[in-house]
Amino acid sequence: MSSLKIKNQLTEMLGIDFPMIIAPMFLVSNLEMISEAMKNGIAGTFPSLNYRKENELEKILLELNKIKNSLGTIKGNYGVNIIVQKTNILFEKHLEICTRNKVPFYITSLGNPAPVIAAARSYGGKVFCDVTNLVHAQKCAQEGCDGFIAVGQGAGGHAGPNPLQVLVPALIKNFPNIPVIAAGGIATGGGVLSCLSLGASGVSVGTRFISSIEAKVSDDYKQAINKSGMDDIVMTTKISGTPCTIINTDYAKKIGYEQNWLEKKLSNNSTTKKYFKMLVQLRGMKKLQDSVLPANYKTLWCAGKSAELIYETKSCKEIIDSIIRETKHDYEKLKKTFQE
Repeated sequence: MSSLKIKNQLTEMLGIDFPMIIAPMFLVSNLEMISEAMKNGIAGTFPSLNYRKENELEKILLELNKIKNSLGTIKGNYGVNIIVQKTNILFEKHLEICTRNKVPFYITSLGNPAPVIAAARSYGGKVFCDVTNLVHAQKCAQEGCDGFIAVGQGAGGHAGPNPLQVLVPALIKNFPNIPVIAAGGIATGGGVLSCLSLGASGVSVGTRFISSIEAKVSDDYKQAINKSGMDDIVMTTKISGTPCTIINTDYAKKIGYEQNWLEKKLSNNSTTKKYFKMLVQLRGMKKLQDSVLPANYKTLWCAGKSAELIYETKSCKEIIDSIIRETKHDYEKLKKTFQE
């Protein structure tokens, strides 16, 4: 592990050495990736929906708690991403399992975080909320969240519309006592340093870890990440009804990027929207699950704009070490340009 340690609001809150989180990625995040994050002084997360079979979630939480308790002097941690939208039929069950196993921290997405905050408070857990604008941030702050995940332009999956250079300072100005974690387009130490200079307490990095040895996705997916540029990443509403960034493969072009008129109507109708959105999301999850498997032509691969900066597949440890090393190098390089 790198010798660089940063002490700030986030590292103190999560008990980590370096203010970076491996972002929760549907069908990508796994035990090995989170374990490597913890062993190398950062935090790893995963979506609870990655473990939908009976006893799967309980099993991984027991293992992660065991790993966390064995770290010794290394300060690493883990968290769970929970979709709080009503369409998540496993929400209550997964939250109960996470609460019982005292998950250290949560990241909430797509809905009201109040139930998760209440559950975490019962044992001292922390809750960070995905936000893309000040309106949603205000609602999360009123519920008592511990921090924001500022999801900006360029993020993989459900990206936000605003650049981090605006979103992060705006959140800090309006909510000065709530730490902000920047997410979107970060794959290098320079990216980390730029977000810290904006006032962020840390960063969330996702796409860079898709092309890791520990990720159990197809080699085709990893190579697509390595070869894609920023212009190869496009937005689609076909997968879940919510704008989502994917690699612009031939299959993505074939199925299109927007819902048709009937899908849009059913998604917005007060009577049908809950159940239709649930159907769309289940169907999208199945397509994504098929896509990560080897030799599947249905290549719906989530990725962020940071694919532009990713060229090869490395181990999680190598990726973490290089980002920490680059952060220190770029900081020292920047210091030399300043004159009293």
